[in-house]
Amino acid sequence: MNVLIVESAAKAKTINKYLGSGYKVIASFGHVRDLPAKNGSVEPDNDFAMHWDVDSKSQRIIKEIADAVKKADKLILATDPDREGEAISWHILQILEAKKVIKKGMEIERVAFNAVTKQAILAALAEPRKIDTPLVSAYLARRALDYLVGFTLSPVLWRKLPGARSAGRVQSVALRLICDREREIEIFRTDEYWTIDATMATGKGEEFSARLNAINGETLKKLDIKTGDEAHAIKAAIEKGDFKIVSVDKKGVKRNPYPPFATSTLQMDASRKLGFSAKHTMQVAQRLYEGVDIGGETVGLITYMRTDGITIVPEAVNSIRGLIAREYSQKYVAPFIREYKTKAKNAQEAHEAIRPTEVSRRPQDVAKYLDRDQARLYELVWKRAVASQMASAEVEQTTADIAVKGRDGKAYTLRATGSVIKFDGFLKVYEEGRDERLHAAKGKDDTAGEDDSSRRLPALNSGDAVTDRAIEAEQHFTQPPPRYSEATLVKKMEELGIGRPSTYASTLAVLQDREYVRTDKKRLIPEDKGRLVIAFLEGFFQRYVEYDFTAALEDQLDQISDGKLEWKDVLRDFWRDFTGAVDEIKDLRVGEVLEALNEILGPHIFPEREDGTDPRICPSCNSGRLSLKISGKFGAFIGCGNYPECRYTRQLSDVSGTGSADGEAAGPDGKLLGHDPESGLAVTLRTGRFGPYLQLGEAGEDEKPKRASIPKGVDAGSVDLEYALKLLSLPREVGMHPETGKPISAGLGRYGPFVLHDGMYANVENVEEVFSVGLNRAVALLAEKAAGGKGRFNRPKATVLKELGEHPDGGGKIEVLSGRYGPYVKHGDVNATIPKGKDPATLSVADAVALIAERAAKGPSSKKKPVRKAAAKAEPKAKPAAKATKSSKPAKAAEPKAAAKKAAKPAAKTKAAAKPAAKGRATKKASAAQAES
Repeated sequence: MNVLIVESAAKAKTINKYLGSGYKVIASFGHVRDLPAKNGSVEPDNDFAMHWDVDSKSQRIIKEIADAVKKADKLILATDPDREGEAISWHILQILEAKKVIKKGMEIERVAFNAVTKQAILAALAEPRKIDTPLVSAYLARRALDYLVGFTLSPVLWRKLPGARSAGRVQSVALRLICDREREIEIFRTDEYWTIDATMATGKGEEFSARLNAINGETLKKLDIKTGDEAHAIKAAIEKGDFKIVSVDKKGVKRNPYPPFATSTLQMDASRKLGFSAKHTMQVAQRLYEGVDIGGETVGLITYMRTDGITIVPEAVNSIRGLIAREYSQKYVAPFIREYKTKAKNAQEAHEAIRPTEVSRRPQDVAKYLDRDQARLYELVWKRAVASQMASAEVEQTTADIAVKGRDGKAYTLRATGSVIKFDGFLKVYEEGRDERLHAAKGKDDTAGEDDSSRRLPALNSGDAVTDRAIEAEQHFTQPPPRYSEATLVKKMEELGIGRPSTYASTLAVLQDREYVRTDKKRLIPEDKGRLVIAFLEGFFQRYVEYDFTAALEDQLDQISDGKLEWKDVLRDFWRDFTGAVDEIKDLRVGEVLEALNEILGPHIFPEREDGTDPRICPSCNSGRLSLKISGKFGAFIGCGNYPECRYTRQLSDVSGTGSADGEAAGPDGKLLGHDPESGLAVTLRTGRFGPYLQLGEAGEDEKPKRASIPKGVDAGSVDLEYALKLLSLPREVGMHPETGKPISAGLGRYGPFVLHDGMYANVENVEEVFSVGLNRAVALLAEKAAGGKGRFNRPKATVLKELGEHPDGGGKIEVLSGRYGPYVKHGDVNATIPKGKDPATLSVADAVALIAERAAKGPSSKKKPVRKAAAKAEPKAKPAAKATKSSKPAKAAEPKAAAKKAAKPAAKTKAAAKPAAKGRATKKASAAQAES
């Protein structure tokens, strides 16, 4: 018997069918061991010795593999065809050798296939090889680097920048890209400019558009017409003039198709066209690769989805070209076989591009077997691969110059441009998505991304007279560069040579999980926490967040995988310089660090004031100097240097300077939405400890102003005066209950929207219903709650969201259900919670099996201990509790006050961190840190 090891259960099940009873195919479920998340897992002083641990969920898998290998004739390692897959095979072999289960003389082979099809698997088995040692060395170097950076830099962050969670080799550079773009936007100064656009007509009355292009033979630049007066003077000079076409230039242009997808380009186009995140794209692609059930057979629909390569094997190219001829005719087939080479830095082109395993499986033929996202992504892959071997599109571009003598004696030239597609070629199947620019609602920056491809011109001839139907002087404003989307960030990282295709999705997920970055309307916006981390790294570890340095390190890792460099030599060079940089800031006091951050973040946290006064002068006492303060409990805030005499504090995001003079946590962000028409009081959007909220008026001596939290799921930036007044009007009275005569009210609480009657709460479906729910609906909801029906605190029956089929090991089917505490997977008596952020709809069999195995390994849930019976004799009374002190009272609104006090303590007192207890806590915290993978 031959034992063959793959990574996923779905793949194992499919391959078992192909190979028959002579093979036992076992899934490793990805990595079987890793560096434990604690200090000492990599020992730089011991020639970079690395200590690995098999996690609990992999113990059972390793035992199954070891038991099978004891009885086997041959061991075949068939993990994924990339650096991680090579490492998994190496790990498994190392473990089996340590367990001494490999018999003397046993054949050990490494095979790799790019698609889960019978043909690809049999071809791979026919060409076995040994484990690629340089590729494993590159993995070890990368893993050691990420661990050493994470576990060396993160504790420095905790000590010098309380509240920061971690820093990583690639994630920090990605974060810097996002923060740098935000800085560009903040310092951008808008310029006004004007354009002159004309609607022209030929002698036959055919209209077309033209724009002023030159004056007295000098071509206009974008910002040459700066004011409305200039623009209207030009308009007046040429209106109803004698317009004549002086030249017509027609030029044929060919547009070539795009190469088939690599990982990064798949993530980019899935984001642009389908709205998928990078993480979701890879989850869906994984399912398509591992295989889906088509007519009772599990079929892998696409080739391996983690690749830098954009080439396709000859037999697949021939199949694609044959399909093009059959489906679209021979004229759509490229006259020669198109070969592509990637332009990305550090590309590893050992693997094929992402393509359909069988191009004959058209999207419309397999859609009924796939869920919506799978069908849409498969169609994208299929079309891109087919288009890559199609004929070029042929476009005729026309440029016409129109001259007119102005009333001011100047010669003006207008230009009309357009293009016509003469032959659509590959565009019949596919056109790549574009990265959109954000425009202002009025006065958009027209010259950014102007697209004439859809503009057609009538027949124009040199010497023809044309007339102006309308001439408009239009105002525009230059626009700042747009924030990165996931697609554009991936594109930028690829251009710079930062990271690998397999790391992009996880890197973006880490930045959001650690609250360094948030996503709004698909744009990545740095949080204050993220900007603080980057400012710290730029101030004290600048070299390690430089783009060129990170890209050069990636290049060294690739040279290791090519056998050109020794991996430990690279580690030694890196570690020598890195530890030197860490040692340089060991003795820096937190106050010195904060002052450096004040300078770096100055434009962001201390913006220039309109009156020209020093932005760092405290607006409360007018003498203290504002500075960044750090509290481990409350994070970063701005406080006055005259503390405790002056207790002014504000949030970092509050750049209005209004803040709070008494040190309250809920410092406003000062955004005025308008005034309440009834009371005339100001309605402002503010930021507090628990997030954004609305406030009506200002606090008086004896009473607090009315406030309302922004409901979960509502973008604070989109809240206008009308919606703010609706929220501030809550709770609202719905009416009197017909049975009790007592009032029913509707409002928002910590558990969401509700109706309330006589102490009983019943949830309503959504926030909007709070404003519209009527008496009959409210009575019905309360009745259902009283009867044990719908309600947050009742236990609804779990509903089946999805059936995944039989478990690979038997024992019944696997189901995805929605329960009281969220979605979970069920197999037999085992229920496993689906992790937060994982979409239940995209959960694969492999994912489900791994979750079930992990839950089963933990054993049954512990039952509550029975309540002890009362003792016959009363036990001795406990000593009286210590008298409550003021500090034991619940903290309400004094957090910034406490934070400022804590931040203001002399740095010398922080030496207590060297005590054993504090050391233990620091070690525990370091153990919990996860080095970037």
